[in-house]
Amino acid sequence: MSEILCQWLNQELRVSRTVSPKSFAKAFSNGYLIGEVLFKFELQSDFAEFSESRGSTAKLNNFSRLQPTLHLLGVQFDQNVAQSIITEKPGAATKLLYQLYIALQKKKKTGLTGLEIQTMQPQTNLRLQTLKSEAFREQRLNRRRQNEIMAKIQAAIIQIPKPESNRTLKAIEAQKLMKKKKEAEDVANEIKKFEALIKKDLQIKESASKTSLETTDQTTAELLNTYSDDDYIKKIQKRLEEDAFAREQREKRRRRLLMDQLMAHEAQEEAYREEQLIHRLMRQSQQERRIAVQLMHVRHEKEVLWQNRIFREKQFEERRLKDFQDALDREAALAKQAKIDFAEQTLREKEIHEKISVERAQQRYEKHYGICAEILDQMLDLCTKVADYRLLTNNLIPHKMMHDWKELFFSGIPIYEQTSLTHGQTEPTEEHRVEVRKRNLLDSKDYEDYKVHTNM
Repeated sequence: MSEILCQWLNQELRVSRTVSPKSFAKAFSNGYLIGEVLFKFELQSDFAEFSESRGSTAKLNNFSRLQPTLHLLGVQFDQNVAQSIITEKPGAATKLLYQLYIALQKKKKTGLTGLEIQTMQPQTNLRLQTLKSEAFREQRLNRRRQNEIMAKIQAAIIQIPKPESNRTLKAIEAQKLMKKKKEAEDVANEIKKFEALIKKDLQIKESASKTSLETTDQTTAELLNTYSDDDYIKKIQKRLEEDAFAREQREKRRRRLLMDQLMAHEAQEEAYREEQLIHRLMRQSQQERRIAVQLMHVRHEKEVLWQNRIFREKQFEERRLKDFQDALDREAALAKQAKIDFAEQTLREKEIHEKISVERAQQRYEKHYGICAEILDQMLDLCTKVADYRLLTNNLIPHKMMHDWKELFFSGIPIYEQTSLTHGQTEPTEEHRVEVRKRNLLDSKDYEDYKVHTNM
């Protein structure tokens, strides 16, 4: 699931920061990328106010701006969800992004903008409540209708009524035809009366308007003396507009009345046709009745299949949600186990580091101890050499001899002579190599002193 969401974010939306399944919780912990996703769908108009910082103030600002938009899309978002995402709880960001993905796909299919969704939200909530009550009412009606259909089927199977005689049916049909004709004639007479009244009313109005025009012609001179031409013209225009408006309203009422009567007449004709159809159905044979019963059975089976399909789709949806929740639980368990393994690996590496540090300290101590012991031995050798010489000669040490001893001391070569090669020994020992190196050092120093004296 995380890989699918990462592919959607990186390839389709192309968010500003690349998201991977390992860094999914961390990438969405401050809410900036969620705001960017909503901004790309033109739902977050204040995206410029979002901050990429990971401070507590920036996170609070981002999630407080996200809450109205997420509620508008129908995504479950509250303080606990925000706290889980901020603390990078495993699976919290993935669950929210999955719900947001579904809501955005629905919005994309409908093609509505953010403003249209916002204006439709109260109507949607009210409509949802009405739909719930209507669905319950419709379910009860369907159940009652099914019971009635089954009762009719049982009654039709058990006892089939005998058809009435043709003579009585013809008499009934003739009476109904006469009744319908009479009603149609009554409607036509009423329409004629109404039209006559309207014509009479129009004639009266026209005669009144003519008389009013004559009177206006007589009083024109007086009006010209009292009123200006503009006022007189305005009054005439106003009267004409009122007359036109009254005529228009009368025409509308007339058309409305005619339409109502026409609709009533059509409804009567439709009822008459239905009655005729019922009578024809009643004259059907027993085989046709059996076919009708079978048709009712088929319709009932179709209704049952439709309800079973709805139930099966509901089960599939519940199964998908359960699988998604199981996947989230598995990811959370894997993340927890990875965290435990990382802690154990860190502890082991820390122990190894401490062990190596102790070994290095011990080696450093032994190295320094050996160096100090060697220097101390050489100092003792030098002191002993000086003391032996003065004890034997009872005189000061010559400058050259003292200089040679110092050079040997500074070079770290023993002052006392080492054992030489014995008879029959082919390979030189370490003592012999030290003695050779000491001799070479003294010779090189003597040569350098000679060169210095000869140059002088």
